[in-house]
Amino acid sequence: MSVTTTTHLNFRGDARAALDHYRSVFGGRVVAVTYQEMGDVRGGSEADWVVWGEVAGDNGFHVMAYDVPSELPWDQGSNPFFVSVRGDDTDEISALWQRLAEGSTVVQPLAPSPWAPLYGMLTDRFGVTWVLDVAAPYNG
Repeated sequence: MSVTTTTHLNFRGDARAALDHYRSVFGGRVVAVTYQEMGDVRGGSEADWVVWGEVAGDNGFHVMAYDVPSELPWDQGSNPFFVSVRGDDTDEISALWQRLAEGSTVVQPLAPSPWAPLYGMLTDRFGVTWVLDVAAPYNG
């Protein structure tokens, strides 16, 4: 079992450009899944926005990003990132979720999702938003 943490950056329509920029700086590969590819288009102009993306390099660089849909509040200075905790074991992630959830506000309950065996989001009592999930390869 292993767990990693990754900075998860939040944008409003600029996630793909940011991921491409970070790849050009740090190297690695970009994976980006759009709202359209996930079947979750909320606004016509947002179909090509990134619902999940990352840059991962052999040098250890890793950052994740997504475009916050316009129906949700977002301010570049107020909620610019999440901390992503990924693991490969559902029991381990579930146990971490239970401990982290104490005193937190659950944004998305920990449950299976279209892209992961388990995925959940919460904001802890210190105002930090955490995303926990069980890693699964993307085969889009």
